[in-house]
Amino acid sequence: MTARQYFARLYPGAGDISTAFCPYRVCPIGAHCDHQLGKVTGFAINKGITIAYSVNYNGIVELTSLNFDGRVQFHMQKIPPRQFDWADYLRGAASELGKLAQTKQVELPFGICAVIEGSLPIGGLSSSAAVIIAFLSALCRANNFRLSEKELIQTALLAENNYVGVSIGALDQSCEVYGKKDHLLYLDTIDNSYELIPANPAMKPYEIAIFFSGVERSLASSKFNMRVDEIKSAAYALLAYSGADYGKFEDARARAVAPETFAQYKHRLPDSWRRRAEHYYSEFARVERGVEAWRKGDIHEFGKLSFESGRSSIYNWETGSAELIALYEIMLRTDGIYGGRFSGAGFKGCCMALVDPAYKDAITRHVTAEYLKTFPQLSEKFSVYFCHSENGVTL
Repeated sequence: MTARQYFARLYPGAGDISTAFCPYRVCPIGAHCDHQLGKVTGFAINKGITIAYSVNYNGIVELTSLNFDGRVQFHMQKIPPRQFDWADYLRGAASELGKLAQTKQVELPFGICAVIEGSLPIGGLSSSAAVIIAFLSALCRANNFRLSEKELIQTALLAENNYVGVSIGALDQSCEVYGKKDHLLYLDTIDNSYELIPANPAMKPYEIAIFFSGVERSLASSKFNMRVDEIKSAAYALLAYSGADYGKFEDARARAVAPETFAQYKHRLPDSWRRRAEHYYSEFARVERGVEAWRKGDIHEFGKLSFESGRSSIYNWETGSAELIALYEIMLRTDGIYGGRFSGAGFKGCCMALVDPAYKDAITRHVTAEYLKTFPQLSEKFSVYFCHSENGVTL
């Protein structure tokens, strides 16, 4: 049953039903760089979050999810503190939207009744950003309140940073807003400048494969924030060692430290901090090399760099459950896969890969068989999907 169908059953007298859609995203190269103001690449894909809704004129937001249990209610003018459930992302979004409206001296009197549907399993595709952006689109339309693309990205980001408490950067939101079909998003998060690079006409055919491990994850309960603190600590220490003005710890970012400074002082860092920094600087270089490969239409080189990104995520950033690491290693030895890595932070969830469409059936059979040899208990949950790049959210 779709979100629209379920909404019609749940609210038979609601009248006109509107929908909002936001795509998921994948990041082939540029993992764990956005929160350090680095460079990243990404695609929006043709799977995502759909919200079916109607305006609620009493100001109440009423939410039902086809992926999670329980109906949620809150008033737009009385948003409660974090409840530690699936709707926290949406409470946070409403809270940040309200703050922005206040700065513009605009009221948001209306809520929505809504049913939310995700088209793929949760974990690794930035479903949190997608549901926030779709929800913001619906709330804005209900209140006739317009956001620019930059405002939409920033509001969605602040919902996760401030309300949910996850120290992410702007990669996810930017992919899901700026993404364009058959184009690679190349984003510099130091100033949020970006380029949409079309696929070279000489490039071999490709599709995006999603291998869902069968194990879901939550960034808020993972070691994600710890890794961010470790790379920030490395940057702070390197600035101090070099005699630079290091300011406040909360403002420290690896982008402020030159690679030469890291090379000179890395031996003085604790091993874990050094490896986090090693990932950042090597990933920064991989992004730049990957973009040049994409421009030339060299999907093999681009895929190789994505595989290298995955390896650095395992050994330098130290993420990856046993399930995801097994999937990554299977991908390395599967014909027809150009390259790939964990999708998202790497704490459970899924792997993504760029694949030759001619090999799709063989890839599905081989990866499934090899994965379930090790994790037969996940046979009912493991799944494979093939996607295409897609346009970002429509405002």
